Amino acid sequence: MTTRYDILIVGAGHAGAQAAIVLRQMQFEGTVALLGAEDDLPYERPPLSKDYMAGDKPFERLLIRPESFWHERKVALLLGRRVTHVEPDRHQVRTADGDAIGYGTLIWATGGAPRPLTCQGAEADGVHAIRTRVDVDAVMARLPQVERVVIIGGGYIGLEAAAVLTKLGKQVTLLEALDRVLARVAGEDLSRFYEAEHRAHGVDLRTRAMVAGIETDAEGRARAVRLADGTRIACDLVIVGIGIIPAVGPLLAAGAAGANGVDIDAHCRTTLPDIYAIGDCAAHGNRFAAGGQVRLESVQNANDQAKVAVQDILGVPQPYDAVPWFWSNQYDLKLQTVGLSSGHDATVLRGDPATRSFSVIYLRDGAVIALDCVNAVKDYVQGRALVTAGARVAPASLADASVPLKAIAIA
Repeated sequence: MTTRYDILIVGAGHAGAQAAIVLRQMQFEGTVALLGAEDDLPYERPPLSKDYMAGDKPFERLLIRPESFWHERKVALLLGRRVTHVEPDRHQVRTADGDAIGYGTLIWATGGAPRPLTCQGAEADGVHAIRTRVDVDAVMARLPQVERVVIIGGGYIGLEAAAVLTKLGKQVTLLEALDRVLARVAGEDLSRFYEAEHRAHGVDLRTRAMVAGIETDAEGRARAVRLADGTRIACDLVIVGIGIIPAVGPLLAAGAAGANGVDIDAHCRTTLPDIYAIGDCAAHGNRFAAGGQVRLESVQNANDQAKVAVQDILGVPQPYDAVPWFWSNQYDLKLQTVGLSSGHDATVLRGDPATRSFSVIYLRDGAVIALDCVNAVKDYVQGRALVTAGARVAPASLADASVPLKAIAIA
């Protein structure tokens, strides 16, 4: 007998959990189930590479809501289960253990899996990703026996892990294949600042470093990373942070449109009937990306798309039009980003990086499209209006840190 729910949410991360929360906030009284591949209750993921790995925040404080919350609101938790097939014609999914679960409406919120290395030794013992609690627990369990760590990938996950592991006294080497860290998400001013900070804290940070393989000992444990130029970097642990692969295979196999993720419209609807997609796995047109199709890997996007999908399901549609924002904590530096800098053709440096409090403002065709703010909360808060409006401001005015951004006239 097939179990059926009025709304089945596949994926129990930020997006899926928020969808269930909003459904009950909006007084939806039908049956709701939250199905997740992990055994844990829905929890916050950003702290995994920061406070949690550092041992500063216990897992219980990462929970999005306590277990009692879900029971009180009659949200069925189907944890430790993975959907392998979607059958739109039957309005049901099938799980890895062979169960069929029916739905009236399906919300797909599965996020993604860490992108693996493809070189020799990529699956060796001691090679880890940082995506789930299980991933980080495995790293933490090894740390007492670890002195040397190699981190592959100079994005936010890699840099945050480097900051934490350095704080814990480990010898850290960070490898980035491109010519600078954060190259895909930030301008050169920000990249060079963070490279200098990490090196000042003792990280051996190397750019243009192409990994050729992982060398192992007789027991199959990772003992060195070998670069394309023949350089050998000894290690006791390897962390890989080179992005994610959207977990949309079953949807695409069922006929949903998509490539890098699953395509959705302004109301988070896929091309399959009664199926929505939200969060990291959802590719959508975004006016802050010049109308281009993007996937946004952020809590903001997960939460906002959850609300958009639920509103459409409940008959009060509001198209997605949220300003993207992100954050990263490294050492005593708080980076806050608003907008999307991809496609910028000019930057303005506001403040002095030497003071460790400054902002980089990104322009496209003379309009403000994004800000990266390092220990500059006021710029972040006040700059949001400039991004939302696509304001055209003289670069000299933006660069004058003595004038608050809120005092700049928006053209």
